[in-house]
Amino acid sequence: MTAPWQASVLTLFPEMFPGPLGCSLAGRAMQSGLWRLDARNLRDHALDRHASVDDTPFGGGAGMVMRPDVIDRALADAAANGPERPTIYLTPRGRMLDQARVQDLADGPGVVLLCGRFEGVDQRVIEARGLEEVSLGDFVLSGGETAALCLLDACVRLLPGVVGEAASLGEESFAQGLLEYPHYTRPQVWQGMSVPEILTSGHHERIRDWRRAEAEAVTRARRPDLWATYHQRTHQDRAPQERRAALPIEGQP
Repeated sequence: MTAPWQASVLTLFPEMFPGPLGCSLAGRAMQSGLWRLDARNLRDHALDRHASVDDTPFGGGAGMVMRPDVIDRALADAAANGPERPTIYLTPRGRMLDQARVQDLADGPGVVLLCGRFEGVDQRVIEARGLEEVSLGDFVLSGGETAALCLLDACVRLLPGVVGEAASLGEESFAQGLLEYPHYTRPQVWQGMSVPEILTSGHHERIRDWRRAEAEAVTRARRPDLWATYHQRTHQDRAPQERRAALPIEGQP
């Protein structure tokens, strides 16, 4: 039997987990053994009787910084109690999380997540442990726990057997480098607005073309950064085909 995907979360607030991950798809997948969640209290690795995990920053300034010795002990313990996994520090200064990285993590054995608090983590342990710094976006949260919940939800739903209709994953936003096309359901006419006629035509190939065109249009309008990457990639993919089509057929001038 394949080992379950294993997530270890290092946090000052283990009681925040599983939280919403204990419900819906992720919760059912956890109950059925498709993945495991281990929330570990960073204070268990403190070195004093007060269970201190932070101290004042060198050079002065507001706030506190999480100590490298405490964090290192917690990371070592997590590494010793599970398969070898990527270790991610959730921080606003990290690389933006995207669907490609989520898929890579879901394809592996699991992940170790370090949830920052206060002003952040001492830079030395980040470098010594080679932590991957990841951000959810250009905004600041009170701590890494909320970001960890989001990252885990994104990964778990990609695990085999979690989503009932796995084929639908390929049509979601970012799966093909585009935002998702609009959706419609009953009633066919609502507040004077009708469902696009093409969706009731029964012509599946035309429906696929319409959906792709809608996805391209919404991506071009709302996410020009994604559109530029997608457009460049599709242009590069078409170029060899166009060159082959332009070659003369043998025996013809």
